[in-house]
Amino acid sequence: MQKSLVDIVAITIASPLQIGVYKEGNLIKSIIKEGKTSDILPVVFDELLKKYKINSVIYSKGPGSYMAIKLSFIFFKTLQITKNIKFFGCDGFEFNRNQPIKAVGNTFFVKKEGIISIEKEKTKGEFFLPENLNKINFSEDISPLYVLKPV
Repeated sequence: MQKSLVDIVAITIASPLQIGVYKEGNLIKSIIKEGKTSDILPVVFDELLKKYKINSVIYSKGPGSYMAIKLSFIFFKTLQITKNIKFFGCDGFEFNRNQPIKAVGNTFFVKKEGIISIEKEKTKGEFFLPENLNKINFSEDISPLYVLKPV
């Protein structure tokens, strides 16, 4: 049996971790898991690789949890090298309608006029997997988007 060719979107910068499976640009499966990125990604991708032929991975490269950003980058870069899977990056604001993203303490990353800064906010945006990849602004720039220097 031939495996379906799919693209994957991985929102790993906040909990819960969200993974979308896309066929011909349309969402066909959502995976939402609570827990550590380091525990979830290997298990989920083991299952996905058994079921599908993965064409590309688009990951949320930040801002958000620094540890999740680092782990995701290394994990997906390894897939790119070992499985010849295309790898793209996208800032996290693409997946929450440009709403604040939790930073440290009571601070949040905000994006105004293309500039990301940290402010005190009262509410954070909810992340979502888009129904279609046509309007998602992703690129070959896969460098993690830390905003602050990683510790």
